[in-house]
Amino acid sequence: MTTVAAYATPAAKAPLERTTIERRAVRENDVLIDIKFAGICHSDIHQAREGWGKAIFPMVPGHEIAGVVSEVGPGVTKFAVGDRVGVGCLVDSCRECDNCKAGLEQYCTGGAVGTYNAVGKDGEPTYGGYSEKIVVDERFVVRIPDGLALDEAAPLLCAGITTYSPLRHWNAGPGKKVAVVGLGGLGHMGVKIAHALGAEVTVLSQSLRKKDDGLKLGADHYYATSDPETFEELKGSFDLILNTVSAPLDFAAYLSLLRTDGAMVNVGLPEEPVNITLQSVFGNRRSLSSSGIGGLPETQEMLDFCAEHGLGAEIELIRADQINEAYERVLASDVRYRFVIDTSTI
Repeated sequence: MTTVAAYATPAAKAPLERTTIERRAVRENDVLIDIKFAGICHSDIHQAREGWGKAIFPMVPGHEIAGVVSEVGPGVTKFAVGDRVGVGCLVDSCRECDNCKAGLEQYCTGGAVGTYNAVGKDGEPTYGGYSEKIVVDERFVVRIPDGLALDEAAPLLCAGITTYSPLRHWNAGPGKKVAVVGLGGLGHMGVKIAHALGAEVTVLSQSLRKKDDGLKLGADHYYATSDPETFEELKGSFDLILNTVSAPLDFAAYLSLLRTDGAMVNVGLPEEPVNITLQSVFGNRRSLSSSGIGGLPETQEMLDFCAEHGLGAEIELIRADQINEAYERVLASDVRYRFVIDTSTI
């Protein structure tokens, strides 16, 4: 066991504070990672404040982890000391179900193990990236290409793969019209990736406040959803709508923007139930769907794609003692576009 410094919340809605946690000794197939940077995801806040249900405390959030390998187990074949690596939302799965065998570990039917707020197969709680080090089985570690800076790569381990996976699955590319709802931590990566895939990209945001940013990030068009004329003008326009916001929407209004056989895919998860009428999907054979992060093979594919196209996250680097302030700013939409913790300040 190794004792490392971390930032944890002792109870739901309590501020995060500096503490120490125990990391397991390196096993046969484990990789010990010196964490350099950890992104702050909105889901960290949902879980730290029990917005998604009962949670495990004390909790060390963080599933956007970028660092350097400092030790490997004797059975490790994929990584060596000094490698630049990342860890996303998962640290284990059953490895035996059809989804795991297909590289879709995020949909593991035997129970995927989250990077934090979960219980590992050893019965111990998992602790995330707001810490100095982490020990992870090599199967759940990905390589960060040299073309990506570690601080800008960290958010790709959640925000990047969460948008890349549905964009690829629903075939975003040349000749396709894609709308991204919300220009935040997820949305800004959705715009970058959809543009790099060759799609015509439109941002749908509450206001035009971030229009200049959206166009610089790769959007072709930018509309304010607070303007009722937006929904009239864009009716029947899109092949794919990627909804990145974690608040309830007027789904009927957004679904009306889809072309025949178009899909609205949700990657934001509101804490409260949402309402939808079936009439809103009947017309034009529209689909309302969702997508959860990505499996390990696709996460590596995403990182390689982002490196090839120069797509790092837009970040604001913070010290560890600024985490609580950063949480409040995320809730106020006051970040452009992802907070990243310099873990050397822990």
